[in-house]
Amino acid sequence: MKKLFLCWLWLGTLSTAVLAQNGPRTVLDFNDGWRFLPGDDANAKNPAFPDDTWRTLTLPHDWSIEGQFSEHNLSTTQAGALPTGIGWYRKTFVVPASSKGKNVYIEFDGVYRNSQVWINGTYLGSRPYGYSSFRYDLSKHLKAGAGKNTIAVRVDNAAQPNSRWYTGSGIYRNVRLVITSAIAVDEWGTFVTTPTVSEKMAVLNLKITVRNATGRKDQVVQIGTDVLNAQGTPVASYTLTAVSLRDTLKTVSPQLEIYTPILWSVEQPYLYKIVTRIYRQDRLLDSYETPLGIRSFSFDPAAGFSMNGKPMKILGVCLHHDLGALGAAVNRRAMQRQLELLKSMGCNGIRTAHNPPAPELLTLCDEMGFIVMDEAFDMWKKKKSKQDYGLNWDAWHKADLEAMIRRDRNHPSIFMWSIGNEIREQFDSTGLTIARELAQIVRELDTSRPVTSALTENVPEKNFIYQSGALDLLGFNYKHEAYADLPKVFPNQAFIASETGSSLQTRGHYDMPSDSVRLWGKGGPANFTDGNPDWTASAYDNEAAYWGSTHEQTWKVIKKLPHMAGMYVWTGFDYLGEPHPYPWPARSSYFGILDLAGFPKDVYYMYQSEWTDKPVLHLFPHWNWPPKKVVDVWAYYSQADEVELFLNNKSLGVRRKTGNDLHVMWRVPYEPGTLTAISRQAGKTSLTRTITTAGKPAKIQLIADRATLAADGKDLSFITVNVLDEQGNLVPGANHLITFTVRGEGTLAGVDNGYQASLEPFKATYRKAYNGKCLAIIKTTGKPGVITINATSEGLQAATVEVVSR
Repeated sequence: MKKLFLCWLWLGTLSTAVLAQNGPRTVLDFNDGWRFLPGDDANAKNPAFPDDTWRTLTLPHDWSIEGQFSEHNLSTTQAGALPTGIGWYRKTFVVPASSKGKNVYIEFDGVYRNSQVWINGTYLGSRPYGYSSFRYDLSKHLKAGAGKNTIAVRVDNAAQPNSRWYTGSGIYRNVRLVITSAIAVDEWGTFVTTPTVSEKMAVLNLKITVRNATGRKDQVVQIGTDVLNAQGTPVASYTLTAVSLRDTLKTVSPQLEIYTPILWSVEQPYLYKIVTRIYRQDRLLDSYETPLGIRSFSFDPAAGFSMNGKPMKILGVCLHHDLGALGAAVNRRAMQRQLELLKSMGCNGIRTAHNPPAPELLTLCDEMGFIVMDEAFDMWKKKKSKQDYGLNWDAWHKADLEAMIRRDRNHPSIFMWSIGNEIREQFDSTGLTIARELAQIVRELDTSRPVTSALTENVPEKNFIYQSGALDLLGFNYKHEAYADLPKVFPNQAFIASETGSSLQTRGHYDMPSDSVRLWGKGGPANFTDGNPDWTASAYDNEAAYWGSTHEQTWKVIKKLPHMAGMYVWTGFDYLGEPHPYPWPARSSYFGILDLAGFPKDVYYMYQSEWTDKPVLHLFPHWNWPPKKVVDVWAYYSQADEVELFLNNKSLGVRRKTGNDLHVMWRVPYEPGTLTAISRQAGKTSLTRTITTAGKPAKIQLIADRATLAADGKDLSFITVNVLDEQGNLVPGANHLITFTVRGEGTLAGVDNGYQASLEPFKATYRKAYNGKCLAIIKTTGKPGVITINATSEGLQAATVEVVSR
């Protein structure tokens, strides 16, 4: 997209933000002014249907996240135990008279699920898959000028269960209105590859598909292409002077060269921009922009992954699409915060588990430097849930896969396409034909990236997807013990650990002893009595699902194997749904390195000590325990030779990591006071960390992640809420009910505390702290001004913080 224009285009009585004005091509934000009705009414598609009593809202919208957790939703426990159902959306709008003779499209980035769309009572179509982007041509059905038009969307998420995780319900991704000339670049109509890349020169192959909607076959146009650097200066240009449009679609393939290019990398994600312009007799008909990151990469059977000629490990995590208390409703800042936290940990890769993501996530990965595995499906024709996408497979899989590849293939952050996750067809011969078909669909649209699939079976005879020969890159989930032997079992194949871990942890909860690994079995906990009565898992890295392993176990293996291109840990963040191994009232996962609120669990610092060059010293657990209890004290550290632990200034000894160790441990009889760790390198102090026994809860602390926000009605400030004692120490067991008030140009968008069995609603003005912490999410109103957030709780000193919306 071109530079954001800070202006408004008036459409009758409605105003719509102009996202981009590229010559005759206008892209309008179409998220405002919708009306919503929960429930079903077949007459709602009719323009005359009265909707004045419906709720007015702004998209993206997820109605499920607004509901209450309930046992009545137990059919969707795996999907978060929140309400689903059917809902209707309607919007009345006016298009400018200048749109006459032009093409007007409505673009949906994603609707969950089974959407049906009408314009002025005319049915446009349906889309069952809740993760696909799609558009409809409104041109022939619109009333130009002052005439009012009504778009109606029915969303049906009633049939349950249809997913193994929380999906959300509604028009949960962005919507745009796009107005183009009758001759214009087609939807997702450019594709750029860089077959030759060096520090001296890069060759760009560009395919441009032009749509001719004039109805005439004698159109002749000129097509010009400029490559702009980050400063907007042209660095390469190409012009086709006489392109004959004899068919509806015409593809041309110019080639350009860039000298001394700046290469895209995870450390320096440098982006160019390609601007394609179409002219007829010197009149500009269309202008279209394509992102460009210039990089080379390879997956080698022996050497693993390399980028721009340099070997590196992919240090990735898997992410589901929900944003915690915000649900599935897309918000760019919430995604950006997640990626910032992961980047600080040392993460450089994202797997979009297990579906096409919101396009904003991929743009952020382009800008911030992440290696993305873009994944299409969690199931093929064989279902995993009774009402899932398997029911739609035959009719829709080709269109949905093509939509993902065409939409996403210009993102430099994407390095591989995944056609499936733990697909059941890998166990029989149907996996042969379907895998080949899907891989062929991908390769017809893009041969510049490998095709992979996340496989569970590492025995060739048992894996028909492998036997199909369709995969360029073998992705294996779990079973890390077998990674060393993969080259023998699968000769001449390249490998990646597409899913690892499934370690189980609740932030701030600690069970001892910590030096033995406990696996949670099928149907509930195993190796210890019935789990914990408060539905917690220990935050020491020593518990995992029965199919998985601890974080340390897997990383110890992968870091030493050059043939393993890297890993994607399950998962970066806790997510709604799939609360293995606990039943209700657990309603979200325990797998995350960070909890649902975005607070790091202790293992975050293990990765930071291994995956970054930062000096790290992380000491845990807290220091509030019953008298004389023997406590396991762990430390993660880096850039040091040793760590010495002190209790009330008395040394408890020096520990050094030996062999494969990733942490050190002391077993300490508890006594109140101060626990201090000092790391040293070559005898000199590197870092010091201190934990103090906390007193009684006394006050609230509020910390805003950002003090200045954009006054766009979308930007967020995440407010960390800490319960402290008089001396300012976090009180680890505090669970006070915190009440929030917001004044000024902001609203309370959500609250959370990261506890997997908390049944308080996300859309509320209150939240209990969990292990001393909770979260408030503030959203701007769209107007500039000061936003004041106040937090109170009985028996605690209140706190206030201000942020500014500009």
